[in-house]
Amino acid sequence: MEINDAAFAVSAESVGAVDEELVERAYEELSEAEEVRKEGNGKWQKWKENFKRRGWILVFILPALIYILIFCYVPMYGILVAFQDYMPGDAIIGEGTEWVGWQNFQTFFSNPNFLDYFMNTFILCILGFIVGFPLPIIVALLLNSLRSKKTKKGLQILYYAPHFISLVVMVGMLELIFGSDGLLDQISIKMGGDVNGLQLFLDADAFRPLFIFSGNWQDFGWSAIIYLAALSGVDPALHEAAKVDGASRFRRIFSVDLPAIAPTIVMLMILSVGNLMNCGYEKVLLMQTGGNLETSEILSTYVYTFGLLGGQYGVGTAAGLFNSVINVVLLVIANYTSKRISNNSMW
Repeated sequence: MEINDAAFAVSAESVGAVDEELVERAYEELSEAEEVRKEGNGKWQKWKENFKRRGWILVFILPALIYILIFCYVPMYGILVAFQDYMPGDAIIGEGTEWVGWQNFQTFFSNPNFLDYFMNTFILCILGFIVGFPLPIIVALLLNSLRSKKTKKGLQILYYAPHFISLVVMVGMLELIFGSDGLLDQISIKMGGDVNGLQLFLDADAFRPLFIFSGNWQDFGWSAIIYLAALSGVDPALHEAAKVDGASRFRRIFSVDLPAIAPTIVMLMILSVGNLMNCGYEKVLLMQTGGNLETSEILSTYVYTFGLLGGQYGVGTAAGLFNSVINVVLLVIANYTSKRISNNSMW
């Protein structure tokens, strides 16, 4: 009996110890849950306080959000036309909708001029990117290094002004200078050249240089504003330290200014690559002539010509969707590459 009583006492003690451990563990879990709840409530309270103090700032963002929602996201359902035999007045989604699957894409890709349109678009956009992307950076760095504030402001106004010229006026200026009977033609004839003049607007090889350099001349000053704003945030103490170390003004551009705006450059480069295949059909259409169609016919003009004017709305939408998909792929590649190389990315 004594042995059994001792064994019972030991088992009771062990059970009691186990119960105490379970109770302690339950209290610990309850306390942890309470801390999580308090932390969550604290975050919610903190968010509400911040919203009360700074929520009015969102009022300034709302117009942009509404604009993007109405004109960018709501019309996205229109890409369904690429998979339909659509005519104006038909319901995009309804009982009478005629779905044709990939037929519009097959029609577009089987076009004998598809590769020409694609290559013209790619070459025009990539050359524009190569020339146009570094130009505002160079201009911003040079303007920022000027000592005279009056000269800097004067050059800024001079560089910004072309941005406010409309495309129609810009192309009209190009025709007055480079078109038939334009300024260059008259000079060429006066100097004993061909009696017909240069007629660069009828020359397929001249279309790309005219398009690219006129576009960059019009926009490089405006694009430099972002880089000038980034340069204004550079700590002057860095320049003073570089001066003490004997760095020249040119050296300080590469050692102080350029690294300071590197994140801005990377972000704008990613955005530019994501929009690489969009050349802007308005200016291309205005500059198109019967003589330069060989290089001026691009995907955007194909959408306009065959989609709107030709009544092939499904094929035109398919071509536009194909162009957009390429832009998305380029954006993802540029973002991934930038993240791996410079650790800067959009997401």
